[in-house]
Amino acid sequence: PAGTMSTETLVKDVKPGLKNLNLIFIVLETGGCHGGGGPGSPRPPDPLPPPGRVTKTKDGHEVRTCKVADKTGSINISVWDDVGNLIQPGDIIRLTKGYASVFKGCLTLYTGRGGDLQKIGEFCMVYSEVPNFSEPNPEYVAQQSQSKG
Repeated sequence: PAGTMSTETLVKDVKPGLKNLNLIFIVLETGGCHGGGGPGSPRPPDPLPPPGRVTKTKDGHEVRTCKVADKTGSINISVWDDVGNLIQPGDIIRLTKGYASVFKGCLTLYTGRGGDLQKIGEFCMVYSEVPNFSEPNPEYVAQQSQSKG
C-alpha cells in the first residue's frame, strides 16, 4: 500500500537524541587514505589522525568518520568496520534507523541497532556542504556541561 515508505529526514532537521532516522545523502569524504595506499602499503608517519579519521575501539572494531551531505547541508556519520570500507566518496547512501548524538560538541550520525546503510546510486545528487551541522557547536557544549550538574 502507498504510504509505507518512510519519510526521509533532511540533514538540517537532524537533532541530537533523535532516533529511527532515515536519511539519503551523498558521501563527500571517507576515512582512510585518500588516493591509493591499499593494504600493505607503508603508512607515512602521521601523529595526528587526518579528518575522516579511523579509530580502533578497545574491542578491535574500526570506526571511521565520514562526511556526508544532502541539499540542506553536511554532517558527519560514524560507521563501523566493513561498512566504512564499502562506502566511497560520491556514493549515494540511504541510512535507515540511524540516530543522532553529540560527540565532543559535534553533531554526529550513527547507524542504530538493526539499522542499515544501503548504496542506492552515485554522483547524481544535489548537495550542499554548507551549513556543516557537525561543526563544533557551542550550544551543544553548553547543554552538555549544564546537564552534568
